[in-house]
Amino acid sequence: MSAALIDGKQIAATIRVEVANGVRELTEQGITPGLATVLIGDDPGSHSYVGMKKKACGELGINSFAEEHSADMSEEELLSLVDRLNGDPAVHGILVQLPLPGHIDEQKVLLAIDPAKDVDGFHPDNVGRLMVGQPRFTPCTPAGILELLHRSGNPPGGREVVVVGRSNIVGKPVAMLLVQKNDKANATVTVAHSRTQDLPDIVRRADIVIAAIGSPRFIKADWLKPGAVVIDVGSNRVEDSTRERGWRMVGDVDFEAALEVASAITPVPGGVGPMTITMLMVNTLQAARTIHGIG
Repeated sequence: MSAALIDGKQIAATIRVEVANGVRELTEQGITPGLATVLIGDDPGSHSYVGMKKKACGELGINSFAEEHSADMSEEELLSLVDRLNGDPAVHGILVQLPLPGHIDEQKVLLAIDPAKDVDGFHPDNVGRLMVGQPRFTPCTPAGILELLHRSGNPPGGREVVVVGRSNIVGKPVAMLLVQKNDKANATVTVAHSRTQDLPDIVRRADIVIAAIGSPRFIKADWLKPGAVVIDVGSNRVEDSTRERGWRMVGDVDFEAALEVASAITPVPGGVGPMTITMLMVNTLQAARTIHGIG
């Protein structure tokens, strides 16, 4: 048996067509969705991520407002910038790229973002809404995971899902999404992590494994139930002397071995990654609709 590949690029492309159509409908009503990205410092990874977000906005007809500042920007100045963006009617979504320089309190900054413009879904108000099943915005990577399952023909309803990882960005929110009462959820969910006892045995129970622990090839093929569906959120750089750049990206699952056990699996790269920015565009469109009382 060789697992089917769940193509995140293809699924993301389909969703982006839907977003572009939604943006066009709003634009015809005189409303252009706008996303503000705030980047502090010169971290190469952050610059790359923000660049991809700006590119996606341009491709979909969303206005992009890029705020890029030096690493010595004060916390007070950043909070003042966020306050200005909160009040700007052309800005419907605000994304502050993390990590921030050490002298800035990240939680204070995230709390300062208007929850109605918090398209990352990290504000406690939005986290609480997700918890009770009334989300304003769904965090982008967890939302992308549910779309991957749903659109690849692997719905989680009634199935046992093990989420390996308990971060506030992926593990916890995707577990909350999966237990909700709706057509894309209705799963039985276990959240496990590096401190879980008998972790391989717990993973073996799963019909669907979501690996988000941040450790290369951490989950082995013999941990998987035959026929399990595997969503690999990991993005880890490992040395590879056969590549010109000297490294390559791998996931949190031993991919090559898992191909012989799983029924379907996301590749790294090309699986979950393309979905994250796409769902950010979905949230920005939704923010514009909500702020203007449309749909």
